[in-house]
This record gives sequence, C-alpha cells and structure tokens, in this order.
Amino acid sequence: MSKRNSQEAKRAARDRLRAERERQAKKDKMRRQALVGVAVVGVLAVAGGIFFAVTKLTAPSGWEAAKDQKLVKPANSSGKNGEFIVAGGENAKKTVDIYEDLRCPACAQFEQGAGKILVKGAEQNKYKLKVHLGDLIDGNLGGDGSKNAISALGAALNVSKGAYQDYHDKLYSPKFHPEESQDKFADDDYLLEVADTVPALKNNGGFKKALEEGTYDKWALEMVDGFKKGKVQATPTIRIEGKDVEQQQLPAELQKLGVKLSG
Repeated sequence: MSKRNSQEAKRAARDRLRAERERQAKKDKMRRQALVGVAVVGVLAVAGGIFFAVTKLTAPSGWEAAKDQKLVKPANSSGKNGEFIVAGGENAKKTVDIYEDLRCPACAQFEQGAGKILVKGAEQNKYKLKVHLGDLIDGNLGGDGSKNAISALGAALNVSKGAYQDYHDKLYSPKFHPEESQDKFADDDYLLEVADTVPALKNNGGFKKALEEGTYDKWALEMVDGFKKGKVQATPTIRIEGKDVEQQQLPAELQKLGVKLSG
C-alpha cells in the first residue's frame, strides 16, 4: 500500500469514528432531554396531586359549605330571609313568639302539652304565633341534628303548613324525640322514618329529594341567625308581645288573650 493510500485510509477511519461519536452524543442528549421531560411531568403531576388533595382537604363541606349555598326559602316561610315561621293567626294584632331547639327535651315536653294550646290559640286567630328555631344543643353537645331537623322541617313547610305542623309534632313526640345526647336528627334516614308517619310526606318524592340534597340547609342557617337575634338564654322561651312568660304562667296569659283552655 502506498503512503498516500495509507493516509487516506486513516483519515477515513477517523471521520467514521468522529461521525459515530457525534451520533452517540446526539442520542445521549436526546435521552437526557427525555428523562428531564419525564421528571418535570412527574413533578408537575405530584404537585398537581398535592394541590388537589390540599384543595379537597381545605374545601368547605357540610354545614360550612351550606353558608355559601344560594338561599332557597320554602313556601310558607316568613321574614326577609324566611327566618321564622308563622304557625297561625297571620292577621292577628297581637304576637306570641316561641323559641325552640328541635333536640331540646324540655321543648319536646312543652310541645306534648302546653304547646298544643299555644297552636290552638293561633288557629283561633287570637294572636300571631311566630316560631323561631335554633341550634343551641348542636353548639353545646356537638353534632348537627338541630340544624338538620330545621332543614327537614323546611322541606315539610314547602309542602304545606299542615305538613309542617304534623311533622313538627312528630319530631317532638315521645316515640321519635331522641335523648338530648343522641344526635339522631343528624341522620337523614331517621328523619325520613319520622316523615313516613305524616300522610302528606309519606312517599313524597319532592320532600325526600329536598331533605336528602339539603335544599333548605342555607335557610336553616338563616333560621338559626334569626333565633340568635332573639337573645334567648334557654329553650323553650315564650314571649307575648315581647315579654318573656314562664311556662307555668302561660295558661293564664293565654286566657287573657281569649284562648279557651278546654273544650
């Protein structure tokens, strides 16, 4: 082999080696870029997952979320935001206010006795009976039963005043009213069980849907706010023309308003 041919062969070999190194370097660069891309996607996915988890964890739920709901007032509610219920005597000149908590055992005892007389006088148009419902026991003992039962009553009130009153009475009845420490009214299934004893609510799809979906949860909170404005210290509290009346004084006070206690 001539010297010239030998030099050309070496140069060709070097060119092939250089080309091969360049191809390998290019492949290595592409592989590094791909790995970096995968790592970035992984980091973003993890970050996105953490953001979603934190957002879900910190997002309001239950009754906190109800504060941000659009207010839906049930038919037959009264006040600017439906914050009280007129149980009777809409056109009467005098007013009787009653403040209750649906989990309250003293309220249940009252409703099983003197409460019926109170409603009777309103039905006779002797006075306007305004019902205010609060959640003192939810606050004192924990739970959501007071608020949940108010929301359920809102669903009944939307059906009719008669359905509301019947359901109200059943919730306070000896058969269905739970012990103060039991938060049974927080359970929608239990509230539906009680509702099945009210003809207007049994198999009522609209009532069931409103109860289960919490249609009147925001309204229940408006009721609670209205109750708080009354600044009562205990339940039940009865006010006649703005003056608190002790339960033992109630029959005599109702007689003064023209209510017949018997017959």
